[in-house]
Amino acid sequence: MNIAIYGRQFNDQEALPYIQQVFDNLAQHEVNIYVHCRLQGYLEGKINNVKYTILADDTPIKGLIDIFLTLGGDGTMLDTVTLIRDSGIPVIGINFGRLGFLASVNKNDIAAAMHAVATRQFTLDSRALLRIESKTNIFGNDNFALNEITIHKRDDSAMITTHSFLDNVFLNSYWSDGIIVSTATGSTAYSLSCGGPIIFPESNSIVLTPISPHNLNVRPVVLPDTSKLCFEVESRSANYLVSCDSRIAVLDETVRFEVKKADFELNLIRLNNESYLSTLRHKLLWGLDTRNY
Repeated sequence: MNIAIYGRQFNDQEALPYIQQVFDNLAQHEVNIYVHCRLQGYLEGKINNVKYTILADDTPIKGLIDIFLTLGGDGTMLDTVTLIRDSGIPVIGINFGRLGFLASVNKNDIAAAMHAVATRQFTLDSRALLRIESKTNIFGNDNFALNEITIHKRDDSAMITTHSFLDNVFLNSYWSDGIIVSTATGSTAYSLSCGGPIIFPESNSIVLTPISPHNLNVRPVVLPDTSKLCFEVESRSANYLVSCDSRIAVLDETVRFEVKKADFELNLIRLNNESYLSTLRHKLLWGLDTRNY
């Protein structure tokens, strides 16, 4: 089995023993380890007694890598979407961050998780993505998102007006700080903090969530994931932002965007002791009452 490891540079030196444990456990299962070049520069000289191969940015991974393993938080796992793309390679994340909805493996459970991965004791959870298109092609070939696509005003600017169309029919003009188009996966991220609903991955839905709308009767809308959304932005300021997960572009002109479901999915590894409901309860602290502690 060939497993690729990806991560960002760690500022927390306390993470190194856990990273070493990941490598040690994979080596015990005689796994072929590939370390992505963006992580290798940080790990060089810090990982002991484990051999690995450097995975270059331009190395074709389809047919080479069986599983992608991320070290970090949800943002780190979102980075891997542009690496995995439509290859279908499953991905699992060890959480060295805070919340960890996507990177769901606790760093104290590394040994059990690596055993399950190496022996293929897991199921695959396919997640839909969104794609954004425009004449200017602002994100190039990385124009897809696992969590959300967002149109947002600049920090120091006035509200923007976002004219929105659903399947080529006028929907609404949102006077707000911006608009979030979220997948079911992203419904527990930025959209949730802006008052959006939690969408189960199996529901085949997306959610359109306005950000701080001026009209208080404007509310999030749940739509079928077969919908095609189009947006045009009016801004009294010089520019505004468009983001595709963690990738951000600054625009200074009116551009018509089209957002729809991507033609491929991302396979998340779900260990046999996990479920979407248990993740919701644990991460959102459902049922936790401080009076009991």
